[in-house]
Amino acid sequence: MLRRVELPHPRSGIGFVIVAHRGNRKQCPENSLAAFRLAIDEGADLLETDLRPLADGTFACFHDPILDRMTNGSGSVEKLTLADLRKFRLRQGSSIWEKESVPLIGEVAALCPPDVALALELKSAQFDNPAICAALLQELARLALLKRVIILSFHQRRLATWQRVAPDIPIGLVAFSPWPRGSCDFLGPIPPILYANPLYVREAHRKGYIVCPLESRPEGRIRYYQHLGVDALLTDDPSATIAAARSLC
Repeated sequence: MLRRVELPHPRSGIGFVIVAHRGNRKQCPENSLAAFRLAIDEGADLLETDLRPLADGTFACFHDPILDRMTNGSGSVEKLTLADLRKFRLRQGSSIWEKESVPLIGEVAALCPPDVALALELKSAQFDNPAICAALLQELARLALLKRVIILSFHQRRLATWQRVAPDIPIGLVAFSPWPRGSCDFLGPIPPILYANPLYVREAHRKGYIVCPLESRPEGRIRYYQHLGVDALLTDDPSATIAAARSLC
């Protein structure tokens, strides 16, 4: 579907590409291997995760800049080595998952069957540095992910840095503008935009963008998103989203 990456037809058969937001984060700790495994089993087409570089040059899948919310540790994630990070366990609310530590991008990639792609959000300001982007590119090449990955960010500058390093890999922008714009392949507009401007998706398609609303629980708006013709649905709970879409068929 994307201009520079081949995605399969939706595995669930519902007409939307299902993007698992940090895996199935409703039933498992977000960005855990358990969350990604469950999302794949439920029919997700694309796993969305967050990337942060560690002090030893490895890349961890973790959203927050500090450990406190999502682990039994505290302090800055990016100041740790992998060995340091492995001392901590992921949590979901007050529950510690003793078998789940913060995964590396390679561990997530190893879970993915050939028909599941990855969307990697560059969370760290370190990705403004071309050298860090080049290191990530080298890692993606080592993992044979270059043909089934998309790079995401809220920051156009960060995406521009990535494009200078890897111009052939598709990029996606979280969109706040009322009209589709930007040098990217994939737009994630916030839902109010699509209500205020129902022509957004049509114009985005005319310009060649893929559209995925930035809404992690889309079940109540699926009929509207069908009407607009969005390409993908972001979801915290792939099984619930797929079931809701099937109930409308």
